[in-house]
Amino acid sequence: VKMAARCGSSGLWRTCRVINRLILGSVRTQSSVSGELVPQTSLSRPPWSDQVSHFSEAEEQKRHSVVVRTVNQLLQDRDYGRLFVVVHFAGRQWKVTDQDLILFENHVQAECGDRIRLEKVLLVGAENFTLVGRPLLGKDLVRVEATVIEKTESWPKVHMEFHKRRSFHRKKILIQPQTVLRINSIDLAPRLT
Repeated sequence: VKMAARCGSSGLWRTCRVINRLILGSVRTQSSVSGELVPQTSLSRPPWSDQVSHFSEAEEQKRHSVVVRTVNQLLQDRDYGRLFVVVHFAGRQWKVTDQDLILFENHVQAECGDRIRLEKVLLVGAENFTLVGRPLLGKDLVRVEATVIEKTESWPKVHMEFHKRRSFHRKKILIQPQTVLRINSIDLAPRLT
């Protein structure tokens, strides 16, 4: 402390760096001796224990076949009600059903009135079941079709920059292209594999 008073504030910082180097150096040598490269925290290891299945392999297989059989029966009878899907389109994920409208700020290559197919389907759900892709569902399992309704531009958005007492003014008018899609149909394959 006396050295810091003589040298001013720069001496104090130099003294703090020396002390930190001594303290951190001793901590590093202690942690490397223990053998653990990563400290045990909730980020390095999750707080829950490893999941253990309460059922045997045969029981798991039996339960899986029962679930697949009931979903196949619902698909065959078309007794699943109104479907919804989560699709990845234009850099976003959209939860849509039949006859929904999607407005996004981008243009697609299709013209107005063209039908397009949304192929990146992440999830399909109904009243009694949900099919989740890892990360996507197969193209032969789900078919989502949409029609391009309108291609337009957004309202002008004014972006104003101003710095007081510097005579600085900058004004930008932003206009984004927009496209409107209507979801025509969501079709499921008649059978799971």
